[in-house]
Amino acid sequence: MNPARELPQTAPVQPRSRLGGLNPLRTVSIAWRAILANPLRSALTTLGIIIGVASVIALTAIGTGSTANITKSLQSLGTNLLTVSSETNTRGGPGGLVRQGGPQNITLKDAEAIRALGTEVVGIAPTLQRNAQVKYEANNTSAAIVGTWPDYASVRNAQPEFGSFFTEADNAGRKRVAVIGYQVAQDLFGSSQAALGQRMRIAGVSFTVVGVLPDKGNSGFATPNYNVLIPLSTYIQRLGRADSSGVVKVSAVFVQAADKSQLDDLKNRITDLLATRHKKTDPNDYDFSVQNQADALASVNQVTQTLTLFLGGIAAISLLVGGIGIMNIMLVSVTERTKEIGIRKALGAKPRDILMQFLVEAFVLSVGGGILGILAGFGLAYLAGPALKITPVITGGPILLAFVFAAAVGIFFGLYPALRASRLDPVESLRYE
Repeated sequence: MNPARELPQTAPVQPRSRLGGLNPLRTVSIAWRAILANPLRSALTTLGIIIGVASVIALTAIGTGSTANITKSLQSLGTNLLTVSSETNTRGGPGGLVRQGGPQNITLKDAEAIRALGTEVVGIAPTLQRNAQVKYEANNTSAAIVGTWPDYASVRNAQPEFGSFFTEADNAGRKRVAVIGYQVAQDLFGSSQAALGQRMRIAGVSFTVVGVLPDKGNSGFATPNYNVLIPLSTYIQRLGRADSSGVVKVSAVFVQAADKSQLDDLKNRITDLLATRHKKTDPNDYDFSVQNQADALASVNQVTQTLTLFLGGIAAISLLVGGIGIMNIMLVSVTERTKEIGIRKALGAKPRDILMQFLVEAFVLSVGGGILGILAGFGLAYLAGPALKITPVITGGPILLAFVFAAAVGIFFGLYPALRASRLDPVESLRYE
């Protein structure tokens, strides 16, 4: 053969992979051009995916943020905490937020017996509580009046921001002093600092403000911002809470353990002590309840997490709706491009080339919608959070799950149209009008 002899010119050949068929990059390029050929239709096709992914991310972020807020609020009311209360009063809320009403079976003597258990009890605060009008000059507000012991400050994390808590001497001397919540100070005196040293009236009795609590926010159960704390002995004397025999029955007793690891043991010891004092041998007959704050917190978290998963599942249904939309549009696209498919097959395209092209189109639409949905979910969560007074918490798990699910939806619902396109007869396709 003459090396100088010119080779005949040939038509350009489409790049093919080693296994046959079009090069994957070429397949993606063709699919991308097909999507851009109808930008409005492509955008509307991905709308269901965008809404689904955005809803899943926003709802899980708000749900997780709500759980975190509740956990923070309950922990701010005390740590390593046990709540002793009457059995009929323990259904009002977790973490020792006790509903008032019904017979009360826990007495002040019970609280004194619990305090005598030993070093495991580092703080104890029995409480009596009622709602009353609090007045200062022309201003008045409704507040929860809580009679308690000085340990309440440490047990319930109620250290004043301004001033100080009342002392054992105040309680022993039945002093008319009060520590008020943040909102009570705002309503009556205009500011926390202005409240110190002022005299206000509770149910007609004059009290001196010695401390103001910091802003605790709204815990969703019972905000301490509207609490007025006074010595228990003063409460009993001035607001009257002893029965005809002189026995003082309290609303609840909050007990703080030295360490979280001691809570279960201390709970059992308190239960045995009260069972003996109340002469109860059958646990089913107990007229009291001892709640572990950690158990109550776990129950609340379980409820909120279940609700979050439920809402996320409902939002995920829109992903399936979006997938059905992709399949519908892809079937329309196959019908519109029947002749194009016939021409490509006549020029040598194999069925798997056609299959991959349409499958890639569906995949790109769903993944693109997933990415836009993630961004929309971020924006929706941070817009809705302040309106709901919740700080959204966005974690990687829901994002990854929503994205993978969106991609899987695109492949699943795009597979049938892609198979249908790959199985078209080239001769019949060329004749299609």
